[in-house]
Amino acid sequence: MKLRYKVLGVIAILLVIAITSLALVLSHDSPCGIAPPLPAGTNSMKAMVYRCYGSPDVVKLEEVPRPALADDRVLVRVRAASINPLDWHFMRGKPYIMRPMVGLGAPHEVRLGVDFAGTIEAVGSKVTQYQPGDEVFGGATGALAQYVTPRADGALALKPANISFEQAAAVPIAGVTALQAVRDVGQVQAGQKVLVNGASGGVGTFAVQIAKAFGAEVTGVCSTGKIDLVSAIGADQVIDYTRQDCTDGQLRYDVILDIGGNRPLSHLRRALTPRGRLVIVGGETEGRWLGGTDRQLRALLLSPWVSQKLGSFLASENGEDLTALRTLIESGKLTPVIDRTYQLSETPEAIRHVREGRARGKVVITI
Repeated sequence: MKLRYKVLGVIAILLVIAITSLALVLSHDSPCGIAPPLPAGTNSMKAMVYRCYGSPDVVKLEEVPRPALADDRVLVRVRAASINPLDWHFMRGKPYIMRPMVGLGAPHEVRLGVDFAGTIEAVGSKVTQYQPGDEVFGGATGALAQYVTPRADGALALKPANISFEQAAAVPIAGVTALQAVRDVGQVQAGQKVLVNGASGGVGTFAVQIAKAFGAEVTGVCSTGKIDLVSAIGADQVIDYTRQDCTDGQLRYDVILDIGGNRPLSHLRRALTPRGRLVIVGGETEGRWLGGTDRQLRALLLSPWVSQKLGSFLASENGEDLTALRTLIESGKLTPVIDRTYQLSETPEAIRHVREGRARGKVVITI
């Protein structure tokens, strides 16, 4: 018996050492590296780069090699890009659970940004669906730059003809996330009552309009200064969360989209109908390790044991959903909302503005 306790004690000590070592490795921040000199004759471009984790101050405008054009890709001259919470997470390297994928100590991929809109300048030898001169929008690594080379069959689509490059650049991540939350996870149907908590942000402004396009009765939740915006994009009712608790149970909803929120599951459930659906969208807190995903995990674990459907998801950008969004935009049912625009060199200020939580819709970078 004493031997067994000794063995268990040794195992416990080793486990603590292993966990502590892993925590130290994941949380370590390397110093910022220096941009390597470009070889003579390099075809270069300007791009926003971060060579270490930290505040927006680590993001710098640098001259970097222009990406090479592969057979299955297109070369896009970027006209505009947009800022997403995803950029903030990559820049900080938090939550730490993402670092095994993006880089221990410092990022593997130093270029920042995903959303873009621009004009195709060249196509790979295997590309048949696009040609030089096409105006497109989509997602690609390192979109905060003068050029990107997305896969032709990936997150790419022709730009809606009735909006600007700046508006188109606001669409990809936020628009696809909202579409998949409303259509696929929330399964919103005509006549249903839908609550959008966080209706004035990037994803929220798209979610309100998409739910309305699907025929739902939409209630948006936002702060006092954004009530006019949420009403203008089509919400049937608007709740000022500083004055009213949208989850007090007095009103029940068929679907709740909780975007970047932090309300307890018990509060959200009492605002749902008995067979309603809760969709938790996006990260929620400044947690260094899990970033608020623990609430999403609790929702997934609880869902099989209750009559309500509780869940979360990770959006997946693709050309089909971008095309669906283009159709909604060209039909006049969906309009990207832009809070303000910045120049490429002002990207750190744009990131700060987004993170302060005061943006009404999307923040766009003009290139």
